[in-house]
Amino acid sequence: MEKRISSAVIHRMPRYYRHLCDLQDAGIVRISSGTLADRMGLTASQVRQDFNCFGGFGQQGYGYNVAELRAAIASIMHIDQDRPAIIVGAGNLGKALITNFNFAKYGVHLVAAFDSNPALIGTEIAGVPVYSCRSLEEIMEQYHPVIAILTLPKLHAKAAAQRLIACGIKGIWNFTNNDLHLDMPQIPVENIHFSESLMVLSYKL
Repeated sequence: MEKRISSAVIHRMPRYYRHLCDLQDAGIVRISSGTLADRMGLTASQVRQDFNCFGGFGQQGYGYNVAELRAAIASIMHIDQDRPAIIVGAGNLGKALITNFNFAKYGVHLVAAFDSNPALIGTEIAGVPVYSCRSLEEIMEQYHPVIAILTLPKLHAKAAAQRLIACGIKGIWNFTNNDLHLDMPQIPVENIHFSESLMVLSYKL
């Protein structure tokens, strides 16, 4: 039976990966659980427990090999793959993501964008072609993307998600500011809210 990993542990894995990338870029070869914990505001025990969920990677008295641990986490999080993805909504936010976010670093390959604005259809954004939403099914049949990134108006979010899933999308990264609850546990959805993060910061101030 597959071991169930808690959501809290899974959400810490990207943080570990980010810190390990920084350590490797700085030429650091190995690191102890205590030092890694200090960098992340955790305890050494928490770090070891998290990694033990996946079998453990360190050696007592040696610590962790930074490059090996980074590669192991990349494999765990499946970012060592090349997953095709599309963006639905090529307006300001969609364009900013396409232009500035390094999707390839996280195992995602943008193959197409979709929009209803005639001024955008037929153009390219940072090498990514923009198609009409009317041709969604046709283009998806051509590229077989597994991830959809939603940056369209929130009123259209649920209908777009249902249409995408019917075309074979396996997961959704949702920036529409409207939580998607699809009652389809086999289709993971990450709902992103910039406003919530800003409100938390405001509270802490």
